[in-house]
Amino acid sequence: MRPHASLVAAVVAVAAGLTAGPSSSAVPTVVSHRPIAVVGANQSNNWSGYNQGTLERGGTQFHQVAGDWTVPTATPHKRGEAEYSSTWVGIGGGCIDAGCLLTDSTLIQAGTEQDVDAKGHASYSAWWELIPAPGVTITSLPVKAGDRVHFDISETVPGSEVWVFTAKNLATGGSWTMTVPYSSTYATAEWIEETPVVLDDSGNVSVGPLPKLSTVHVDDALTNSARAGLKASEEIQLVDFNGTVLATPSAPDVDLDGFNDCTYSTACARPRTS
Repeated sequence: MRPHASLVAAVVAVAAGLTAGPSSSAVPTVVSHRPIAVVGANQSNNWSGYNQGTLERGGTQFHQVAGDWTVPTATPHKRGEAEYSSTWVGIGGGCIDAGCLLTDSTLIQAGTEQDVDAKGHASYSAWWELIPAPGVTITSLPVKAGDRVHFDISETVPGSEVWVFTAKNLATGGSWTMTVPYSSTYATAEWIEETPVVLDDSGNVSVGPLPKLSTVHVDDALTNSARAGLKASEEIQLVDFNGTVLATPSAPDVDLDGFNDCTYSTACARPRTS
């Protein structure tokens, strides 16, 4: 796949300053999680999951977002290639209206990374990010496949532009928090499985490619400290630049605060329980 030129330029511009993800090589891999690359109202070249927008939601602004999920197991999709995936919650960067004619360029986000190297070895980490900088690994919060995690991003006072990140590994009891300033439009909220933009240790820039992941079950999705009320119209399917489907979200669960996400599938079963 060939990444959009704007995404590549953004990564190259910041690659010298910040890095994310473990690497044994002298020049670490830089992973950057970008705003949505729109294909249509319900398709994207880098996102799969759910996206709520202020116009679609009757003028609602988003000052808090949260969600839980089980870190998926990553295995190679193609033998011999390095593959990358990110699961996260965020504010900004998505579709402002239901038709996705308007998108937002700000994005504050945090989540987990599930990657495999060219030898097929999987690695997992937690991270946070403020666009336009690349992601930063949360080294004090180790995660592994099968761990249940919780992420929350909250503005301390609506309009203050001061945000608190909270991340917890519910399986181990580990936790992490940080307060940062960030200027947001408050225009979108999302729960996403992504193929990030990657600058590898050889200087190559790519979008993904995506490893195979076990089903990602997102639950307890909140916006503005209330149940998210997910709608089928807010689903986003991940497709490559040839239109081939890479990941698909399910319908929302019964209490409208969760869903499943399935890689390399055109359909995904709805969660059996909330």
